[in-house]
Amino acid sequence: MNDAAQPTQRAWPKSIVIALALAAVAGLGVVDFVTGREVAISAFYLIPICWTSWTAGRKAGLFLAAASATAWLVAEVMEHYSYPYPATPYWNALMLLILFVIVVWLLTAFHDAHLSLEETVAQRTAALRAEIAERKRLEIAKIQGERLAVVGTMAAEVAHEVRNPLGSIALNLDLIQTEIAKLAETSVHAPEEGRLLVNEMRGEVHRIQRVLEDYLQFARLPKPKRRPVDLNEWLDQRLVFMQSEFAQAGVKLSTSFDPALKTLNADAEQLWQAALNLIRNSLEAMPSGGELILTTRQEGGEAHLRVSDTGKGMTAEQLRQVFFPFFTTKPDGTGLGLALVQQIVTEHGGHVECESVLGKGSTFTLCLPLT
Repeated sequence: MNDAAQPTQRAWPKSIVIALALAAVAGLGVVDFVTGREVAISAFYLIPICWTSWTAGRKAGLFLAAASATAWLVAEVMEHYSYPYPATPYWNALMLLILFVIVVWLLTAFHDAHLSLEETVAQRTAALRAEIAERKRLEIAKIQGERLAVVGTMAAEVAHEVRNPLGSIALNLDLIQTEIAKLAETSVHAPEEGRLLVNEMRGEVHRIQRVLEDYLQFARLPKPKRRPVDLNEWLDQRLVFMQSEFAQAGVKLSTSFDPALKTLNADAEQLWQAALNLIRNSLEAMPSGGELILTTRQEGGEAHLRVSDTGKGMTAEQLRQVFFPFFTTKPDGTGLGLALVQQIVTEHGGHVECESVLGKGSTFTLCLPLT
């Protein structure tokens, strides 16, 4: 078991420590009196003094030092030993007290330095761990960015080569449908089967065209044209036009906008594209309806736009891959929506955070710098 896994040892209450130490001092005083001057046990008074100083602090240690010197003096006086000078036992008790006080002072100073060192080590360890985690995150983001660049270039080339033939196929399908309509006027056979086949082919062609457009959009995302954007007002204006879509999906929209949020510099169209992708993903995650919550917050030098839903949520494995290109949980998805969201936010100098609980919903947070 490592140190982090071991339970923290509970410190004894100061009152118990002082009581036990006083009992030990009293016992030493009795032993000192019984043994007389034949056995020197003065050094043993340091045991309860040191223990009390370490566990209960400097004040308790000084109190035990005074109690120990007093116990020694009482035992010495009760022996009725005749000194050449009557003040000798009192002088010896004072010397013992000074010694005990020095020991207490040095020990508590060492203890304070020890605690300070532990605290410094803990703080630096935490800072080092945070730095290592940040470096790992940046390294992963760099690798993913390089991967996205390669994928984007390939997607752009493929989409460019395929888009023109698809346009030609779609045009020819329109011509075929026109010819079927003309033949239906002179033929005794019903044209419905031919029209159904043409419509199915046209639907597949449109689906391929939509996928190619997503690829091209992902590959050719222009640099953001930044302008001052009032995020709260901007969201209000855009969400008005989606009320019918929310109503049709049976989704209740809740908003909580931070009035203290400052204006940020961003490309409003690209930012809406990212937010719209998250909103539509949330709607698709709630096929039976639910609640969509949009919040804005200003935290430090960042503006946070949070999109939460009460949908299906994701597993831990899905959560790890959610921003990877071409990863999707939808049968007709391209897997580029969230990758595009991340690309847009990254181009704005921010980052995306995601939290999800299977069966309870997901939360995506766009973290954008205010300047």
